[in-house]
Amino acid sequence: MQLKRYKKDFEHSYTLGVFPTLELLTHQPQHTLQVLTHPKGQENAGIAKIREICHKNGIPLQIQEKAVERLSPKENVYAVGVFRKYQVDLDPAANHVVLVNPGGMGNLGTIMRTMLGFGMRDLAIIQPAADIFHPDTVRASMGALFQVRCEGFASFEEYRQSHSRRIYPLMTGGAIPLPEAAFKLPFALVFGSESRGLGDEYHALGTSIRIPQSEAIDSLNLAVAVGVTLYQARLHNLNNNV
Repeated sequence: MQLKRYKKDFEHSYTLGVFPTLELLTHQPQHTLQVLTHPKGQENAGIAKIREICHKNGIPLQIQEKAVERLSPKENVYAVGVFRKYQVDLDPAANHVVLVNPGGMGNLGTIMRTMLGFGMRDLAIIQPAADIFHPDTVRASMGALFQVRCEGFASFEEYRQSHSRRIYPLMTGGAIPLPEAAFKLPFALVFGSESRGLGDEYHALGTSIRIPQSEAIDSLNLAVAVGVTLYQARLHNLNNNV
C-alpha cells in the first residue's frame, strides 16, 4: 500500500504519534493494517511497547523515516498507525451524547476524550459533521476514538427512531438550569453545532437544559459545554446511586 496524506474518501486513516498509536493497537488491533516508526524514536519507551504489541498480533512494523514525515504535518512524530475504517453501533442500553452537525475536528476529538473520562462511550453524530477518522480528530481524542462507539445518523429524527430514551437538549435558552436537572436513565444529551447551537424545535423534544454563565459571553465552547454537562450528569447519578 502506497501511503499518502489523508483524504476523507480513503478506506483507511492514520494515528499520528506514539500514544494514539498505542491506543489503536491496544483497543482495535483487528483493524490495524501496519505501523511505521521514525528512526529517531527507536529508544522511546512507547516505541518498545508498540514493537511488543505488533509482534504479538502479527501486525507489520517498519522503520520508515520518509513515510512518517510525509504523512504527518508536524515534527517529532515517531509513530504512525495505519488502520482500516470501521463501523460500530451504539449500545441501546447506554446513555448517549448526541452532537448535531459538529464542525470542528479538534472539538470532536476532545469530546470523545472527555466522554471517556466521565464514563460515557456512546456518541451519536448527526450529519453533516466533521470526520471522526481524520487524523486531526484522532489526535485530539488522544486515541479515545478507539474506545468510544460512534455512529452516524442522517438526521436527529433517524436517531430518535433508532433509540427511544429521554432527551435533554442543551440550549442557551433551556428551561432548567443544569444544576437542577434530574437525569433519568437512559438519556441522551444533545448539543448543537459550534456556530448555530440547537434550533427552537428542540425545546419540544425533551427537557431543555441551560448551563448558567455570565453575560460576558454568548455561549461556551462546544467541548467545554459537553464536559461541564457530563460532569454534572455523572455527579447527579453518583449522588442518587444511579
